[in-house]
Order: sequence, then structure tokens, then C-alpha cells
Amino acid sequence: MRKLPTIEDVARRANVSRQTVSNVLNSPQRVRPGTRDRVQVAITELGYRPDASARRLRTQRSNTIGIGMAPATRGVSGSVLDSFLHAFTAQADKHGLRVMLFAAVTPETELEQIQRLRDAADVDAFMLTETHHGDPRTGWLIDNAVPFVTFGRPWGIDDITDPAHPWVDVDGWAGVYQATMHLADTGATRIGYLGWPRLSGTGDERRRGWADAMRERFNCTDADLEALSIASLDPTAAAKEAALVLLARSSPPDAIVCASDSLAFGALMAAASVGHLDFPIVGFDNSPVAEALGLSSVDQCVDEVAAAALDLLLDERGVVAPGEPGVDTRHRLVTPRLVVREQTQLVRHRPIQPAPTGRRENKETK
Repeated sequence: MRKLPTIEDVARRANVSRQTVSNVLNSPQRVRPGTRDRVQVAITELGYRPDASARRLRTQRSNTIGIGMAPATRGVSGSVLDSFLHAFTAQADKHGLRVMLFAAVTPETELEQIQRLRDAADVDAFMLTETHHGDPRTGWLIDNAVPFVTFGRPWGIDDITDPAHPWVDVDGWAGVYQATMHLADTGATRIGYLGWPRLSGTGDERRRGWADAMRERFNCTDADLEALSIASLDPTAAAKEAALVLLARSSPPDAIVCASDSLAFGALMAAASVGHLDFPIVGFDNSPVAEALGLSSVDQCVDEVAAAALDLLLDERGVVAPGEPGVDTRHRLVTPRLVVREQTQLVRHRPIQPAPTGRRENKETK
């Protein structure tokens, strides 16, 4: 087994003392920039990682970030959260931090877990996911001065620019705007929208991206937009039924943008069932299902989201620290990217006819 590099190895490589390396790791402001850069280069070249146990004893910190997990993900797009958690955990590990997952059946039970973990000093900070209107978690964390960051901006409250509430989110407006303009550039003129019911926060932002693109490109009125859009929950069966209603209207769309890949999969099935085998559809999430079907979709760039979340949680020493009052950079809005693919056809299949019953007569024995 290869011997792991030590702090002495770093000191020799950077031609500094052991104490200087320690200062770079724990009090970088005490070290001159040129020396600090040289030590950082040595740390990177050697792959040195500080001893986590020693650091915990010295700083009285757990170096652990807690994340509540809902009991189940929804639809085929649930893989996005899985991808984010993997990216966040991998990047936290590079900072010598651990991630603790815990059960969160409801926001209220998640708050109970947060209080228990905080009281026991098991975690230093929390990452919250699935923010929503009336979310009770963020207010408690702010009131109790517990460091946290949310994947998702605050919805329905006026602290979207509050430095005490750090958040990172994906610009759903920009993603759907890109998708709509792409379909327009390929020749579609009546681009429909299949989204979630109103007041979902994230869903409203995505619908606004579609609506703004349609107004800009085709001068659509509010009445035009209503005629080209419909809402559905994420289950594929429900999405298929909603898409069938949209396609059956007197002036149906010639392409559809969807708020998620689950909805897009339902729309794809609906189009195929009425004979539109090459119907242009774009989803959102860039899930494995979208890749398998060759479905164009908006990628949320979860690696960038994870990096931004950690940047908001950590100070220059890589230590969990709350934001300073007055700082206006405690928020990150990541621009997603459209992944264009050649769509796979879903072929309509006729029902299989049952085999004839009874025994066939042998003509030679008649």
C-alpha cells in the first residue's frame, strides 16, 4: 500500500516549515500570498489531505454536513437529486468534509432531526433540498444561527436577497427559454407547454421561460398561451392524458416543451399513440430515461450546483461558516444547458390477437 503524504512531506516539497503548512491549512491570512500559493501547489501535487480526526479535536467541529432525504423520489426525474447528492458528496470529500444523510418524511420531521443533530454537535451545517412555499425549515435555521444552504431559492417569501439565507438554484426560466427557442429555430411555430399546476415555484419559473420566448418569437397573447399549455402532475400516465388533451385541441401544438422529463415521457407516449411518431418534444432534467430515448432535455449542471453550494457554506479555509451581514454574493443562479438529441420513435403497437382456440382438423383424416 502506498504511504499517504504527510504534512512534513508538504513542507519539504514547498521548502517551508511544518508550522507554515499548518498556518496555510488553518490560518491562511497569516501567510504571505506567494508562500501560501507554493504550499497549495505542493498539497495538490502530493495529494495531501489533513487528518480529519485531528482537525475535529482542534476545532471542535464535526466537519459534517447534514442532508435530509425524502422517503421517495418522484417519477423518472428523481435521478436528478441522486446525481446532485453524489456530486455534492464527492466535492465535500475533497474539502475533508463528510455528508450525513438522514430521513425526512415531512419538513416538520426534518426540522426535528435537524434540531437533534445540531444539539448533539453531530453536524456543522445543513444542505436543504426541495424548497417550497411556506417552508418552515429556513426560518428556524436563521433564527437559531445554524449554517445552511438550500438547493432551490426561497419561494413565496421576501428573503430571496437576504444574506442570512444562502441558496443556489438552477435558472429554470433560462433552460425552458433555450428549449423553446431551439424548437422555434427548427421550424415549430405553435410550441405547446406541458407543466405542473401553478404556484409550484420552480414550475412557474419554467413556464415563464416558455411564455417569454413565445411572446418574443411569435407575439403570442395571453389567450394564445393558455390555448397552447396544460398542467399535469409528474406521473407518466397523468402526463400522457394531459398531452392527449393538448393534442386534441382545435389548434394543436406542433411541438411541446415540458417542465420535466417525466412529463416529456408522457407527452412522447401520447404523441406516438395518435400517430405522431416524430413529434418534437423537449424535457427538463436530462435524466437517464431522456438519454435512453434520445429525448432532448435541459441539463441542470448538478456539478456546478454542488460546487456553488459548498462555496456558500465554506470560508477561505474550507471551514463551515455563516455568511456575513451585508454580503450580497450569498446566492448562485446556475444557467442550465440544452442537450439536443435525435429523438427515438415510439412505435404504435396493435393489440396482439389471441391464438385460435380448438384443435385444427386434419384434412387427410376426413
